[in-house]
Amino acid sequence: MTHTPIDGLATIPRLGLGTWKSKRGEVGAAITAALDIGYRHFDCASIYNNEKEIGTALSAAISTGTVRREQLWISSKLWNNAHAAKHVRPALERTLKNLQLDHLDLYLIHWPVSFKADITFPKRPEQFIAAADLPIIETWRAMEKMVKKGLCRHIGVCNFNTRRLIELEENGSQKPYTNQIELHPFLQQPQMIKYCAKSSIQLTAYSPLGSGKAPQREDLKATVSLLNHPKIVNLALKKQATPAQILIAWALTRQTIVIPKSIHHARLMENFQAQHITISTNEMMDLCQIDLGHRFLDGSFFAPPGSPYTVNNLWDES
Repeated sequence: MTHTPIDGLATIPRLGLGTWKSKRGEVGAAITAALDIGYRHFDCASIYNNEKEIGTALSAAISTGTVRREQLWISSKLWNNAHAAKHVRPALERTLKNLQLDHLDLYLIHWPVSFKADITFPKRPEQFIAAADLPIIETWRAMEKMVKKGLCRHIGVCNFNTRRLIELEENGSQKPYTNQIELHPFLQQPQMIKYCAKSSIQLTAYSPLGSGKAPQREDLKATVSLLNHPKIVNLALKKQATPAQILIAWALTRQTIVIPKSIHHARLMENFQAQHITISTNEMMDLCQIDLGHRFLDGSFFAPPGSPYTVNNLWDES
């Protein structure tokens, strides 16, 4: 597996396993199977409500000698109701307890959106906290303290635009290690790729397979899912691979970290083997042509009437 050096001390596997939507009662077995296949990078989050089962599987693997802790890269995320500085450490400690770990390799701010502390997911406008009332830099500074305390080795963000990345770089004592965002051939985000390369910020691609559903776009005369797109399908046939493998290999070829998710052994193996697929420069250029700027996960669930957040504000780079 290809790895990326981190401060000369450890490495992050560029291919990891995402655990979003992996149900309790199934995720533990998936983690065990993934470890046997060779996965060493696992992407978690408190809001996924499955960290206890993941922790049990990881603990069992470590205790039996299947893997050593130092061989693992475990990431998790701070949920939106714990952005106040006083809530950051308790939230991280809950995650560590659930995962049965004494530290994370990476801790991420899940969204640049804040809720009140007793709200898991807002249903009314007053349950949000506006960015002006709880600036994200305050959350970031509390995250920086978690590194100094040894509770996590690195910190980063998810779903940040470049404007927010610049704010953290200019006002924090540490820049984000990574920005985890939706990336796939329908949403290639070349400007974000360019900015993060210039700033030495890693990019992690979530939803790398897009969605099985075609984009519902009025401006498109025809819609097709990523997995069924002719350019993806034809390249898969050429490489004797699956469309999913081509999409993962595309992400790896761009030097991004990629975290496809699955609980099925055959799919876990298939995804893992995608790292051995080579995509040429010309083939990558051909895939550039299918960029739609389309988000499957646009954050509109944070922008109901009366919310202090809008979809445009989440992604606008101006």
